[in-house]
Amino acid sequence: MSRQQWVKNSGLFLLIMMAGLVVSGFIATLNKNGLNQDRDLTGHSTDFSIFMPEMPGEIDFAGEPVPLDNFDTRESLDRELLVNTYWHSQTIQLIKRSHRYFPVIEEILRNNKVPEDFKYIPLVESGLLNVTSPAGAVGYWQFLKGTAKDYGLEVNGEVDERYHLEKSTEAACRYIHDAYEQVGNWTLVAASFNMGKKGIENQINTQKETNYYNLLLGEETERYVFRLLALKLILKHPEEYGFRIKTDQLYPVIDTYHVEVDTSVHDFAGFAGHFQTNYKMLKYFNPWLRKPYLSNKSGKTYTITLPAPGARTRKYFEVLDQGDTNME
Repeated sequence: MSRQQWVKNSGLFLLIMMAGLVVSGFIATLNKNGLNQDRDLTGHSTDFSIFMPEMPGEIDFAGEPVPLDNFDTRESLDRELLVNTYWHSQTIQLIKRSHRYFPVIEEILRNNKVPEDFKYIPLVESGLLNVTSPAGAVGYWQFLKGTAKDYGLEVNGEVDERYHLEKSTEAACRYIHDAYEQVGNWTLVAASFNMGKKGIENQINTQKETNYYNLLLGEETERYVFRLLALKLILKHPEEYGFRIKTDQLYPVIDTYHVEVDTSVHDFAGFAGHFQTNYKMLKYFNPWLRKPYLSNKSGKTYTITLPAPGARTRKYFEVLDQGDTNME
């Protein structure tokens, strides 16, 4: 290589080095000031990191303290916090649905003098959906047919009130008070939703122990109350567990009204049309009506819930947000 070519190549190399240093310094400055982070539409950094959910200093279920000083109790809650914090899609849906259904459930629990923490049971039991388990348990509170009838719900081929949010919650309150008289504390009452009152009573007698946290139970029942506690923590403080959900992303409470029926209904599709709605919406608000008709041979009075005019549309809620309740 000639002297002239060496000087030329050395100069080009130095120029590239200097350019690299300038760019590196610029990127470092961006990172230092947090300006080079990808951000979502809400302005939050989208840099992915995994963190350990914070354990509370103390927590209770229905006013009954959880003994977090016990290593096994603490680790059981730790497990459910991890599961529910990082099962993102499921937990986000629970947060969104709870905004719609918790006001109804809370009022019924309050009127029946049941501790508010029992509102987390239908989250664990059904995800606040009208589902049916492989064992045949149905609805938000997952009542078996026999138990449902024992606590005053109508269950037959045309009407199944296990699918009725208000009535099944009222029945759950009766069950809760009955179980409390039997087992003596709210935490064991909650566990009985998973194991049954008889199952809990058998374990109390066998182990001579009345504290849920001291009982050796099957894995599902041992995890049950800790699932309730984990969801209580996350739903009370969602942002502390990484869930940033805007108010307008929560499912709104739908404005409805009621129609009483004390005769048979031969065609619920026609019935819905008479009230300016459709069969799909009628079934959405009344899933306890199991057929497209109602015989009602006894002449019983049923209350049917229907959406307020316009309540299905986004525009309706936008108007409500502006404080205008005149939907004509």
